[in-house]
Amino acid sequence: MGLIAEFKEFVARGNVVDLAVGVVIGAAFGKIVTAMVDGIVMPVISMATGGVSVADWKHVITPAQLDATGKQVAAEVAIKYGMFLQTIIDFVIVAFVIFMVLKAYNRLRKPAEAAAAAPPEDVLLLREIRDSLKR
Repeated sequence: MGLIAEFKEFVARGNVVDLAVGVVIGAAFGKIVTAMVDGIVMPVISMATGGVSVADWKHVITPAQLDATGKQVAAEVAIKYGMFLQTIIDFVIVAFVIFMVLKAYNRLRKPAEAAAAAPPEDVLLLREIRDSLKR
């Protein structure tokens, strides 16, 4: 089998196409949730912290050095943990929303439990024999 034929078979299986669609939809969904976090959640947190954006939170190790004219000679050295916290909040919200969507999907997908199936014929026959022997 040629390389192109194998590739066509691989792509035509369906799993690859389903995976590709899932990745594209997941990326778009991630953008939606990120926009929600950046536009709604983080401003509320910023208001609670006195108007300072969480992304701007940092620990300055060495402040920027300026010369006499006010030009920056050496850049500031800082640990910017605020952006990390914002990314963690974004991830937690995305994971929670995906969890809720999958939970609802699984609930809809679960078939209604069928009534108890009748016992097999051999079990019925054995029960009849047992009942006959008891008499």
